[in-house]
Amino acid sequence: MKKNNAIDMTHGALAGKILLFALPLMATNLAQLLFNAADVVVVGRFAGHASLAAVSSTSCVIFLFVNLLIGISVGVNVVIARYIGLGGHEQEISRALHTAVTVAIAGGMIFAVTSLFAIRPMLVFMSTPEDVLQLAEVYLKIYFLGTPFTMLYNYGTAALRAKGDTRNPLFFMLVSGMVNIVLNLIFVILMKMDVVGVGIATVISQVVSGVMTMVCLMRSEDEVHFEWKKLCMDWESFAAMARIGIPAGVQACLFSLSNVVIQGAINSYGSVIIAGVGAAESIEGFLYTSMNSFHQACQTFVSQNLGAKAYNRVNRIVRTCLLYTLLLGIVQSVAVCIFSRPLIGIYNTAPDVIVAGSVRLWHVALVYVIFGLADVLVGAIRGCGIPIIPMIINLLGTCALRLVWVSMLDTSKVGVEIVYLSYPVTWAVILVATAAFWLYLRHKGFDTLKMI
Repeated sequence: MKKNNAIDMTHGALAGKILLFALPLMATNLAQLLFNAADVVVVGRFAGHASLAAVSSTSCVIFLFVNLLIGISVGVNVVIARYIGLGGHEQEISRALHTAVTVAIAGGMIFAVTSLFAIRPMLVFMSTPEDVLQLAEVYLKIYFLGTPFTMLYNYGTAALRAKGDTRNPLFFMLVSGMVNIVLNLIFVILMKMDVVGVGIATVISQVVSGVMTMVCLMRSEDEVHFEWKKLCMDWESFAAMARIGIPAGVQACLFSLSNVVIQGAINSYGSVIIAGVGAAESIEGFLYTSMNSFHQACQTFVSQNLGAKAYNRVNRIVRTCLLYTLLLGIVQSVAVCIFSRPLIGIYNTAPDVIVAGSVRLWHVALVYVIFGLADVLVGAIRGCGIPIIPMIINLLGTCALRLVWVSMLDTSKVGVEIVYLSYPVTWAVILVATAAFWLYLRHKGFDTLKMI
């Protein structure tokens, strides 16, 4: 079978192949964030800081709602990669792929409808200011209409990454992102549609990326070939994907839940702080997604090599991904902090907003590499087919610890900097815990792990 853009992950030198996998994925993630940042920049520049706060403060709500469904894409990636590593399992791969698309469509449609009823209560729970609440609610209601297509993109590209194809997803993201930017300029600047225009542009770009992903799978001539007539719900495949994906989704939801609580604390400091933090979080997203490419590389390479029983390569995969993450994390964090004010100024020119965003970057972005290293180890553990332990670590280290941290603060008496400190403290706890469990797995032996 023709292996379009595939990478042989189970033979040969690792360093170059990991970069060949990770760099297009990094470019995809950065492009996605760049296009998402265009929403924030256009609104911040042409609609005022209240609209900027409305759009930027909704990211944690979006992640909270969609992460459970997107989490299953982790299971899609791990299961298909493991079958590819095992070899001779084309039928199992086909059933897993067609089941994943079925779940993406059905789950996305159900979610798009049911999430609408929870939007306003969640925004109220987060203490969203009155001058932001209505705008944020409108934006989210429009945004969630594109959920089915977001799921198709995520599930489809998870299957492509399982065979090592990270270049096609990059192309899809570039095209859909350009559509998003052009429509932003038309709807917000020319037509004065404010957050409504941003929401509509985002939904249309989601449709574009989802459709392009499905067309690619339909044209594929290898094991990830898709046909609509083969749509099915294979419960064995779903169980295997859900076993990995649901804990990953729950972990992401817990992470987002803690961020919702923190956002609630930040909201109490007013719309200027919210706007500055929103801009800073957009910049921090670039730090996270660039390092996250090595998380996904580690997860996929480990899964394929365990499937091929190439146990001697697993430790080298993890070490290589950790080294790349460490070097990248240090360089980009230092650069972001040095140029913090000009970077925040791209989003909003108000001096108070620039100061607020810069303070956030110096407290959070400077030490983001800690989270990047922990994320790589989480990818390695998931690649081994172990989803529960990372979820528990994040439950205790991120969710519980941050909730306790915020509950002990009186935001009327302490500066917002104390809220920011919850990030590096919890990241350090997660890194120590994941490193300890990874060392345990190494000592136990990879040949004892269940393959699927």
